[in-house]
Amino acid sequence: MTNSGLLLWTEGLVALLLLAGGVLALTGAIGLLRFGDFFQRMHPPALAATLSAACVTLASIVHFSVLEQQLALYPLLINALLAITTPVTTVLLARAALSRGREAATGVPPPLAADETSSE
Repeated sequence: MTNSGLLLWTEGLVALLLLAGGVLALTGAIGLLRFGDFFQRMHPPALAATLSAACVTLASIVHFSVLEQQLALYPLLINALLAITTPVTTVLLARAALSRGREAATGVPPPLAADETSSE
């Protein structure tokens, strides 16, 4: 055991999970820089942020479960909130960009045609 009360293998596991989370976040940032337009740039950071948050959450669960000597599931609340808010934010950003692109006529697809049965 170390001074913090954690076993060496748990410290190593937590460090590896945190390092994996950092690498995934860096991968998302590189993907953000490499892609050309807004819609392509939305995808890599969203995936990387989700996986990165999962790694950090697992590291927190392992750390606090060993430290408190009982299963600590409260870090899962972070992933629950991210699972709710990230897709909503992504859809709102995409719709706003699509609307602005249509106003500026920058080559985004036109809106879907109205249903023919509803106009009669």
